[in-house]
Formats: sequence, structure tokens, C-alpha cells
Amino acid sequence: MKTFFLTALLALGLAAPSLSVAADAPLRVVTDATFPPMEFFQDGKPTGFDIELMHALGKEMNRPIELTNIDFKGLIPAIVSGRADAAISGIYITPERKNVVDFTDSYYAGGLVVLTKKDNNIKSIKDLDGKKVSVQVGTKSVNYLTEHLPNVKRVEVEKNEEMFNLVKIGRADAAVTGRPAAKLYAQHNPDFIVLDDQITTEEYGIAVSKSQPQVHDALNAALKKIRDNGTYQKIVDKWFEAKS
Repeated sequence: MKTFFLTALLALGLAAPSLSVAADAPLRVVTDATFPPMEFFQDGKPTGFDIELMHALGKEMNRPIELTNIDFKGLIPAIVSGRADAAISGIYITPERKNVVDFTDSYYAGGLVVLTKKDNNIKSIKDLDGKKVSVQVGTKSVNYLTEHLPNVKRVEVEKNEEMFNLVKIGRADAAVTGRPAAKLYAQHNPDFIVLDDQITTEEYGIAVSKSQPQVHDALNAALKKIRDNGTYQKIVDKWFEAKS
């Protein structure tokens, strides 16, 4: 569901160094674990759909996963600089991002939705016009509202939970975010609803360095294996309770 600030990276022409790594060395993966059910902390440990998927892929690749939690806006720079081998964090595959990093095959379809309180009288995306809408910094939600709803008063925050809390306490009329996180929040907060009309449909992918095609190919091969052997569907059913 998320968009990075890529202009500076493109302008600088940054590229990750080409590294020679043992086939069974830990795969260094970065995430921003603030986006349940994709990734979040529970009992002090990262968990969620993306996290479980990543460990399943690592098992197929015979590489342990070395997970590091960082701010979302730092994920792409970590890949580009060579400080990480991969990033998984509800990242939408977009042409802009593909200019900077490579992506695996899509592993799940998502999209942007509107989350609001039931009594806010917001029934469609058009009703957001002139309203205060909370969004997470660096995400596609910001770009979408800027381009399509310029009269919306954006309230930009660093973390997903801040975005939802602003709606809860009345400092924002709605939030625009990824469907999985919005649906989960509404399930646990009965005063909230997710509008039926989805704003966009997007594909999630794992970001990897353009200088490490072997990592890209190995992840794609592992993704195919877990789809074929049923592991992938078990993870989907666990976190989303529906077939994908």
C-alpha cells in the first residue's frame, strides 16, 4: 500500500554494490512492522502475513531470515545502499519503484480503501472532498489524494496506528490506507467501517536490489514452490481467512 520518496535516489544514481554471498547465508530483510495483518509486533516479536511468508520463502531457499524493523521510508534506501537484500512490507509494485529496485512476482493483491467512523456520513470517496484525511507519510495514499482529491486536507503521520487514532479521536474524518490493515482495524473496532468501493487495486511484491538478480530469481522460485505445495495458501487462510 506504500510509496517511497524516490526522486533523490534517482537523481543521485545510487546503486547497491554487487555482493558475493554464500548460498546459505542469512537473507537480510527489512520491514516496517506497523501494518497488521501484513506485519506487526506481538509479544515483542514481529509477525503477520508478510513475516510468515518471508520465513517460508527462506526455508525453501535454505537461507535463514535476518529481519530488521525500520521506518517505511527507509526500506528502499536500505536496498539501494546494499544494507539489506530484500524488503517486504506491504509494498505495491509501481513503475516508479521499478526504476530503482526490482520486484519479485506479485504475492498478494491489495489496494487502497477508505476507513471511517460509521457516524461520519462518508459513504463514498467523493465525500472526502474538503474533509480531513489521515495518511501515512511516503505511501501511495498521499500521492493518490494529491492527484485525485486536491481539496482533501491531508493529515500525514509516520505510523499506521497514528493514522487510525486520529480518526478515532475525531482529528481526522477518515483514513486512506491498504485494505488488509483497514479491514482488520474495523473488525476490532465496531464503530468503524471500510467503504465497499475500493479506490485502487494493487499488487504486493518483495523489493530486491537490481544488482542481485540471484536473490530475485531465488525468491521467485521459492514463491512458486510454496504455491505449488500448499504452504502459501495455508498462510493466506491463516491471516485473511479466505482463498486468494
